[in-house]
Amino acid sequence: MATDHHDPAKPGSTNVALTEVIQQEYELSFWEAVKLYPTAVGWSVFVSLGVIMLAFDPQIIGNMYAMPQFQKDFGYEHDGEYIISAAWQTGLSLGNPLGQVFGALFSAYPLELFGRKWTFFVCVLLTAGLVFIQFFARSLQVLLVGELLGGLVLGCYVVIAPTYASEVCPMVLRGYLTSYTNLCFVTGQLLGNGVTAGTSSLDNHWAYSIPFALQWFWVAIILPGIFFIPESPWWLVRHGRTEEARDALRRLSSNKVNIDATLAVIAETDRLELEMEAGSSYIDTVKGVNLRRTEISTGVYTAQVLSGVYLINYGTYFFQQAGLPTQDAFNMGIGFLAVGWVCTVFSWFLIAQFGRRRIFNIGLLVLIILMFIIGILDSIPGRPSGVAWAESSLMLIWNGAYDMSIGPVTFVILGECSATRVRSKTIAVATAVQAVVGIVMTVAIPYMINPDEANMQGKLGYFFGGLGVICLVWGYFRIPETKGRTYEELDLLFDKNVPARQFKGYQVDGTISAET
Repeated sequence: MATDHHDPAKPGSTNVALTEVIQQEYELSFWEAVKLYPTAVGWSVFVSLGVIMLAFDPQIIGNMYAMPQFQKDFGYEHDGEYIISAAWQTGLSLGNPLGQVFGALFSAYPLELFGRKWTFFVCVLLTAGLVFIQFFARSLQVLLVGELLGGLVLGCYVVIAPTYASEVCPMVLRGYLTSYTNLCFVTGQLLGNGVTAGTSSLDNHWAYSIPFALQWFWVAIILPGIFFIPESPWWLVRHGRTEEARDALRRLSSNKVNIDATLAVIAETDRLELEMEAGSSYIDTVKGVNLRRTEISTGVYTAQVLSGVYLINYGTYFFQQAGLPTQDAFNMGIGFLAVGWVCTVFSWFLIAQFGRRRIFNIGLLVLIILMFIIGILDSIPGRPSGVAWAESSLMLIWNGAYDMSIGPVTFVILGECSATRVRSKTIAVATAVQAVVGIVMTVAIPYMINPDEANMQGKLGYFFGGLGVICLVWGYFRIPETKGRTYEELDLLFDKNVPARQFKGYQVDGTISAET
């Protein structure tokens, strides 16, 4: 933390204690950090459960387009088969990304005014109520209302989870707990695929009503525990509630942690950002040095969409349109996300060993290559019978590569590149911009893959491969290496306008650890 040695309010003994805390952060191993902050890990994982609900909803909706009973009850007949029109697929699928735009931007206000804990509580209550609309819907119009209203609340969870995780855990755990957000996305999608695969053979409304009803399961798990969640100590310090912050730190860590020194580090980082004129409004996310930090956060999140991740929501339908039988398409959808889940867990080892910048850029390059191969396969004259399985298998590999790289590491970068005073708002802006691009994809994808529209099938690989190239060029020049840096160091690196490719290994002067 930047400090003034002539400040009488900060005696040398305090600086020594601060230095010891910072030095401990550098030296902590993963397991040592878990032992020192077991409850911080547990509560971060708990708050991230909301993201499972966020991912579950669009996944079951996307799979219902391939569900025979849903097609019959809500669709129309085309060439002897029932289908849901591209227009209605677009409308229903817009609920989630639209919700992320408005929900994410709105959520930053209660997050800042009332804290992370109570904002989370209200969101879970609203989700419980809005699921009733989806469950009892028997027309596309009513279902659309349920999706749009539900999406507004679901959009808040993706801001709450990484914000809370980045504020309650030590540096060595930051990458694991923020990237855990991606694991929750994949878990929600995997459960959505598993549930719809299990109910798709039912010949009544329970085929789609059961998946909607299961959203109450997560509400029942989360609600009782919310009252025991410790508030973010960073939020409490910013609001002058120092004693409550001290109590929260005690609840988040073991008795071996120096609470007073940790609290002083938080206060000093907050003071440094105030000194750098870092405000806490939405305007401040694009003022001065924060503009670059918001650009990076927004860019990495948007790259997820542009690389093709929204195809995951249409995975089962994509496999069906690629030529797989219905049950095989559902089974491939489950395997698709099971691979993603395992790869997300494996990504934690990569995050521990390699930098954020390297994982993101190399991972994105692999995704681009796979997309172009899928496009080339689909262009083979006569389209041999084995192409459908080849394309589907490559999409499975693509999903694994995504969940080892840009999927999880994006949430790490979001938490590390945003300034602490505007973290929730920076993540909200990044989420909203990503969701706007997602809306474009939500509108476009049904028209690109529907048999009564463009019917592009695997040729979508050319489209997403080309967009990925643009993202890769941007990422090479703009994404910095943030691994192993304290929030104070990151503040100073951005304040000095250090080029992205020079972040790694750059010696930072002006921190407490450097001065003592």
